[in-house]
Amino acid sequence: MKKWVPAASGLLAGFMAATVFFADFSTGPKGTASNDTANKSNAEKVYVPYGELDEYYMLSSGGHSGQLFVYGLPSMRKIRTVPVFTPDPATGYGFDTKSKEMLGGYTWGDFHHPAISETDGEYDGKFVFANDVANNRIAAVDLSTFHTADIMEMPNMGGPHAGTFVTQNTEYIVMPTRFSVPIGKEYAPLDEFEEKYKGVVSMVTFDQEKKDFDLAYQIMLPPWSYDLSDAGKKVSGDWIVMTTYNTEFATTNNEINASQNDRDYIVLLNWKELEKKVAAGEYEEVNGAKMIDPRKHKGSIYALPVAKSPHGVDVTPDGTRFIASGKLAPLMTVFSFEKAFEAIKAGDFETEKFGIPVLPYDKVVEREVDPPGALGPLHTQFDDRGNAYNTMFISSEIVKWKVETGEILDRTPVHYSPGHSTATEGDTASPDGKWIVSLNKIAKDNFLSVGPSHPESMELIDISGDKMSLTYTAPVDPEPHYAQTIHRDKIKTIKIYEKDENREHSVWKQEDTRIERKGNEVHVYGIAMRSKFVFDAKAERPDEIKVKQGDKVIIHLTNIDLDQDITHGFGIMDHDLNYEVQPGQTSTIEFTAEKAGTFPIYCTNFCSALHQEMSGYMLVEPK
Repeated sequence: MKKWVPAASGLLAGFMAATVFFADFSTGPKGTASNDTANKSNAEKVYVPYGELDEYYMLSSGGHSGQLFVYGLPSMRKIRTVPVFTPDPATGYGFDTKSKEMLGGYTWGDFHHPAISETDGEYDGKFVFANDVANNRIAAVDLSTFHTADIMEMPNMGGPHAGTFVTQNTEYIVMPTRFSVPIGKEYAPLDEFEEKYKGVVSMVTFDQEKKDFDLAYQIMLPPWSYDLSDAGKKVSGDWIVMTTYNTEFATTNNEINASQNDRDYIVLLNWKELEKKVAAGEYEEVNGAKMIDPRKHKGSIYALPVAKSPHGVDVTPDGTRFIASGKLAPLMTVFSFEKAFEAIKAGDFETEKFGIPVLPYDKVVEREVDPPGALGPLHTQFDDRGNAYNTMFISSEIVKWKVETGEILDRTPVHYSPGHSTATEGDTASPDGKWIVSLNKIAKDNFLSVGPSHPESMELIDISGDKMSLTYTAPVDPEPHYAQTIHRDKIKTIKIYEKDENREHSVWKQEDTRIERKGNEVHVYGIAMRSKFVFDAKAERPDEIKVKQGDKVIIHLTNIDLDQDITHGFGIMDHDLNYEVQPGQTSTIEFTAEKAGTFPIYCTNFCSALHQEMSGYMLVEPK
């Protein structure tokens, strides 16, 4: 009896603690939920029982880590870090021949805005595209494997911050520049900024079968800064909208000098018309790219005044409107595509800038939405009931409002300074309206201290009812810029790489393994299997590689364990080399054996009970 009482007391205390920390004691009005979360505590809403799966994938940019972060919703558990622009020793990304070639010698990237491939304006779950602001690159991650499939560097660019985003059938991945630079980055004094510097938009295509990028054409624009962008849907499907700032052409002290004008511009591009002009040869060849200049080819590019220093511009799910967030002007501006089309058709322009016709603001605007006390609107997401959700960076909140009327419906504080947000299926033609995640830039004192720099945070908010409900908060590696959230049913991952007898360099039987010398090159055709390497089955020691100092060594390794999740690693001691080979995959690594000596080889990815025994040697004979 004495042992039972403390145990029961402990259970009761635990239950009470869980109730205090996780239960929702708010007394505000409760709405009717569109899913089964209405009567659950916060802990129940995010709890995913053992053996069950999250309903959504959240694909989040990793900022200056250059990586893609993958989370499950609603649990907010981090599932995977996918290396994209930065080498990753854990998986050997950037060490094997293919990924090393894709990285092109860069060791970091600045990844801001993921964009999932779309069909008819809906996420199709095939690929996610990524931008590298720092090095003018675009990447594609294959969502069947969650591996980076291709990276392309774009000429004539000054940091593609406003991308990535895709047209409604992924005809193009659109990459507008943030910084204006002289074409080709030639030297030009900043005093000649307005005349010699240009903004550029890259229109990129992606062959989903070959998993290969191509630069279709580029668009030359004024030397403004292009912030965020979106593509139209349905009635506006042929159009692209982009926000701009620094229409003052400031080149120093930009926090002051680039914020002088009361209005900057939204740029509207008709990509279908531009495509026709390029096909008709109406372009110039600039550093290997087809470049179209709107001053010479009218009728496809227009500008529209907007509240100063806008950040986000987001197209509504039905494609009829686009909403600009003012940043320095505390309001959201709702514009009508139909009104813009009418003004263009009538030739109703108020002026020209850089040869671009400017539409009259009052002819295209529907309404300005200015929630009292809300400051710093940055980004808009949508639900399935005609509502918009705006992050407010300065007042640290999310504001819910009705797109059709501008009526403010609800507000919830977040902690702190949200940049972007991601709603479930929130950038598609048919959002789900269940959750929104606020991606916050600051989280002072929310988590255990890790020194002067605090973690950023993500906060999960239930938007299924009339009122928003802050449900859960989680720390995140720096720095979440943007994310998209897709239903799990849309992503079809493979279990293993299919066995392909014709795959170049692959070996599927132990007896076919071999080591071939070609001059001063040594080619190894080996296998990895539980729990050994076989490099040459006919040798006295099949798990040994013998080379001479100065040889170029090329190791082709095939994982013949055709069983999901049996991944092998391959590391060579003292050579700064490690990479992984997933089930059914063939990977290649190349290096020069510069150091004479004896170097153990071992499997770096735990694979079986005899993982420790999965090893061998590389012997490098001195010159």
